[in-house]
Amino acid sequence: MSENVNRRDFLGMALGGVALVGAGATLAAVKRTWDPLPSVIAAGFTTVDLSPMAEGELRVVEWRGKPVYILKKTAAMSACDTRDVNVGGAAYSVGIQICTHLGCIPAYDSGKAMFKCACHGGEFDACGRNTFGPPPTPMEIPPFKIDGNTLVLGEEGPEFLKLKEANA
Repeated sequence: MSENVNRRDFLGMALGGVALVGAGATLAAVKRTWDPLPSVIAAGFTTVDLSPMAEGELRVVEWRGKPVYILKKTAAMSACDTRDVNVGGAAYSVGIQICTHLGCIPAYDSGKAMFKCACHGGEFDACGRNTFGPPPTPMEIPPFKIDGNTLVLGEEGPEFLKLKEANA
């Protein structure tokens, strides 16, 4: 009789061990499924080197499928204390280049230093503030961080938090 009890104990422990390993493997597979793909994580950050930009130059980059403009301002352009960021002594305007009225992409007119939306005639100044037409709010400022002469889109740095607080 004692051999039978030992045999049952062994079979119970073996079955419990197999069930525990199976449950652990299932949980690991579920966690891998819930984690974002590496390509999704990489798409969250975009780096832009600001050092080669000339004064008055507009550069448009894609961040999370949206066009983001970076404008290196000239001395003749008006300063926007609540929307400009200073990098290496130069003022830059950064924003998501999507009209806040219906989501069209405004074109930049370098002669007038303004963005003009072709959909309904909305106008934004070089800072991204709405100045004329139906757009209800200025263009959004994407989260960014300044790392030397590099702008990192998708990461909230102290410069972005300062602008966010000033525009609240």
